[in-house]
Amino acid sequence: MKIAIVHELLIKLGGAERVAKIFSEMFPKAPIYTLLYDEKKCGQDFPKEKVKTAKINESYKFGVPLSFLRTKMPKAIESFNFNDYDLVISSSSAFAHGILTNTDTKHLCYCHSPMRYVWDYYHQVADQQAKKSIFGRLKKAMIYNYAHKLRMWDFVASARAEKIIANSKTVQRRIDKFWRKDANVIFPPVNTKRFTPTKTNEGYFLIVSALQPYKKIDIAIKAFNRIPKHKLIIIGAGDDLDYLKDIAGKNIEFLGRKSDSVVTEYIQNCRGFIFPGIEDFGITPVEAMASGKPVIAFNSAGLQESVVPEKTGVFFDEQNEDSLLNAMTYFFEIEKNFDYKKISAHAEQFSEENFKKAITAEIKSLMEQ
Repeated sequence: MKIAIVHELLIKLGGAERVAKIFSEMFPKAPIYTLLYDEKKCGQDFPKEKVKTAKINESYKFGVPLSFLRTKMPKAIESFNFNDYDLVISSSSAFAHGILTNTDTKHLCYCHSPMRYVWDYYHQVADQQAKKSIFGRLKKAMIYNYAHKLRMWDFVASARAEKIIANSKTVQRRIDKFWRKDANVIFPPVNTKRFTPTKTNEGYFLIVSALQPYKKIDIAIKAFNRIPKHKLIIIGAGDDLDYLKDIAGKNIEFLGRKSDSVVTEYIQNCRGFIFPGIEDFGITPVEAMASGKPVIAFNSAGLQESVVPEKTGVFFDEQNEDSLLNAMTYFFEIEKNFDYKKISAHAEQFSEENFKKAITAEIKSLMEQ
């Protein structure tokens, strides 16, 4: 069976790219089609010999802004020819699901989410962009017009895959609402073998995250400022770094970006893992649980699907420092009840091996149709 893989952008490495990498490991002979490719950032996981790019990649290499190239992406994704393949697997956060295939080529889409900036973040994105320009009202009108056209394309394109897989129940609901499509759920693969469950810890709490406003790291900092006897270590970089350092007390340490091996060491030795943001799934909390460490998280979206209250972690119900502090107080009361072996065993359901088995079963079902 001849297979191709599609992942819309290979210009950075993140959670979606981990999924595409697993697909490539499952089907090592399959080429990887992408709209834009940065070999320096992604070449180690996606060697250029396997990557096929769209024509707009030339513009990207010459420095054309990504915001401009997005207007070209629907047409670009449709330009790929898959007539020689029996199966195409798309890994889609925005455009990859919009590929065109003939009646003899099956298309399985693994959906990280319908494009959020034209659906549920639509008004928020338009308002934010308008504030950045002296021509705000004109820019907002242009965004509205473009987003309207893109929503129509997105809805039509959602019908092109014979089978859609959602990466969480949260995304499954989004697919149903915006695309009016049914989707099975297969959680993203987590490299649980990378972590060794440990009973001991070095007393600190840990955050591993991009330091962006929507991650709500400031909530954790403000909370830990009020419990100065407890140490919080933050690994990651981003636009909010300077602001977060300015508001942080002496018990909060910023380590910046670290290699996977260093991150693994810190996760395995933490007392608990703090997750104040909202994610469709959330891989780092599962990594913490794979190490046998409990998670203190905001009670929302994907974390509701991976964290079991009082068994593998503790939730706080409002996204503010007071609610997080209340959760920390409760955590201290029940901390002795957490069993690191049971926490780690729970995380195994999200392993790469289980992901591969589930995807293989979906492919078999699709090809038998």
